Amino acid sequence: MLINKIITRAAGASLAAISLLSAQPLRAQAASDSARIEKLERAVELLQKQNAELKAEVKSLKSKDTASVSDAKFKTKVTYDGKTYVEKAVPEEKPPVYVQQRGPELKLVLGGYVQINFEDGDVSAFEGRFGQTALKDRFRLRRARINLTGDFAEQFDFKVEGDFENSDGINSNRTAFSGTDIFVNWHQFAEANIKAGQWKAPFGLEQLTPDPSLIIIERSLPTGAITPERQIGVQLWGKPFANIWPDGKDFLTYYAGIFNGNGRNTTVNDNNNFMYVGRLESTLFQGVFGKDSYLKLGADVLNSRDDKGTNISQTLNLLVNSDGSLSPFVLPGADERTAWSVDAWLKMGPFDLIGEYLQGHVRGRTVNGVPPGFADFTTNGFYITAAYFLIPKKLQVAVQWQDLNPGQMGNDGIHSITGGLNYYIHGDDLKLMVDYIHTWSDFREANPEFGQDDFDEVIGRVQVMF
Repeated sequence: MLINKIITRAAGASLAAISLLSAQPLRAQAASDSARIEKLERAVELLQKQNAELKAEVKSLKSKDTASVSDAKFKTKVTYDGKTYVEKAVPEEKPPVYVQQRGPELKLVLGGYVQINFEDGDVSAFEGRFGQTALKDRFRLRRARINLTGDFAEQFDFKVEGDFENSDGINSNRTAFSGTDIFVNWHQFAEANIKAGQWKAPFGLEQLTPDPSLIIIERSLPTGAITPERQIGVQLWGKPFANIWPDGKDFLTYYAGIFNGNGRNTTVNDNNNFMYVGRLESTLFQGVFGKDSYLKLGADVLNSRDDKGTNISQTLNLLVNSDGSLSPFVLPGADERTAWSVDAWLKMGPFDLIGEYLQGHVRGRTVNGVPPGFADFTTNGFYITAAYFLIPKKLQVAVQWQDLNPGQMGNDGIHSITGGLNYYIHGDDLKLMVDYIHTWSDFREANPEFGQDDFDEVIGRVQVMF
């Protein structure tokens, strides 16, 4: 293109010079023939000089173009100058790389987060992992999740999330990618949303608190032992005052769900019965004692009839072993379980106070003449967490007391106290955490022949959200 412009410019200059010469008025009698010849000779000499310079410039530009596109791919381009069609080879341009949604979503967001732990001492002793179930010091990829969320104009939203650090089901020491939250939610009416898919059943404040927002690195043992975690099902939920009282829309939120009851990423239900879960939440006040202040209360209830082989402590441990340690409770026979909990969260500026009490009843069922194979029991537990920002929005100190009574043996309680420090480099998006945990075992204290009855652990975490 540049070469064509130069040639055009040269031709134009030549025509202009000739035009100027031809436009000079004829002075047949005033100017002699020799004067006119002299002027023409000077004009021709000037044109020859300009032509030589332009040829040299064109030759130089051609050599540069050849060097720059020698390795490029070419395509044929046809142009029309008004008189003739010109065909020439031009370098093929690479199209830009981009990602575009396939459907008509109004919003599509890609995100995720990574949590990396260092665990030293009596690793996870607060979860009942000591003695038979003790773990060694370790670096641990705690979570590595990627998610996609979106909204449709037709009042639907969705989320698809997976975790690279879930157990792969082949070896308890290995992980693989599997689904966490996979659901579609219809939100036409704020008072009555309908949600279907897989997500956390609405039970337990600490369980429902997003992983990146936790004040203490790991959830408490009572939460892991009693709450149902993620399930597959359908749920009706909403905020009854969203439209009639917009400023008080959070005064009441309800959840009512029906689930298979045997965990996530399963293709079958363990029987023809379902798990029924309900939760009520109420924000009694917000912003009364400053912008960052509120009081939230909550209550939950659950009922499920499970068959043999179902794990009823899906995220942590509940079964008491012979040495007082805990492991996941996989039912040896059928059961019916009922659970309930109450919780509260008070926030006043830099100060947080959180508490929750949970209780579960597990009763054996005889099915087709087969006894359950275990005695009925009642499990209960609680935790209290307090936290304060020493440096606003940056440095936070936290303490937690937790207590679980598995209810399967005499004096089988486990208690822990945790002290933590959190540094928010960029909010929850980039956060450093460190916790010290001291744990006591009532069973070990009452039965010293099994070994030590108190344990210590240090956990550090780096968290990155994107």
